Amino acid sequence: MKIKLIRNATLQLNYGGKTFLIDPFLSTQGAMPAFPNSPHQDLRNPTAPLPVDAESLTDVDAVFITHLHPDHFDDEAKAVLAKETPLFAQNEEDVRAVQDAGFTHVHSFQNGVDIEGIRITRTPGRHGSEEMTAITGKVSGLLFEADGEKSLYIAGDTVWYEEVEQTLASRRPDVIVVNAGAAQFLEGGPITMTKEDVTAAAQAAPESEILAVHMESLNHCLLTREELKSYTSGYPSIHIPEDGETLTF
Repeated sequence: MKIKLIRNATLQLNYGGKTFLIDPFLSTQGAMPAFPNSPHQDLRNPTAPLPVDAESLTDVDAVFITHLHPDHFDDEAKAVLAKETPLFAQNEEDVRAVQDAGFTHVHSFQNGVDIEGIRITRTPGRHGSEEMTAITGKVSGLLFEADGEKSLYIAGDTVWYEEVEQTLASRRPDVIVVNAGAAQFLEGGPITMTKEDVTAAAQAAPESEILAVHMESLNHCLLTREELKSYTSGYPSIHIPEDGETLTF
């Protein structure tokens, strides 16, 4: 597999002979306001430029959207993706919302998907504390499996909690992508993984390679790459790619 971090949680994934786009957030730098009730209100989102031309990401076999927050499926993605592109969302409610944006081939991955021998399974996530989920809503992760490929677990926008730990224990993925950044509002604590969460994942899955993404692209993401690199220096299995970087497994 080849995983290219585009920016934030947006990934271009070459897997099992197919190309997938995960969580397309394609707006130009500063096109959106800061998230309300969050730190750094003087910063506009995304805070980092897109490292590639958005149009270059549209030639894909399918798009997977873990949830509908604008940093995972934004207006620019809705504009540049062809309306007949196969899109997969986490449940029927999200499917209807994507259809309302004009897309004609939208499906749910809630009960799993098989794309020519590539098996994609929904995994649970929790976007912050249980109290915060009343605001952040339902989210999902993705598990990719195929003969001849290593397994890939994309945890999505979740903190470290028992169901993520159970997923690692039961599925034993070869490669894991975690959304770090320690995103947070002014109240309620982190809603994506902190540096402690990332190391907890590494400790729970010592045989897995881990990619930490979702950093330095949003006003409310407070964990930087440099801070995470320093904190996880004793874990060679943790990779912290730059925007536009490709890793092969």
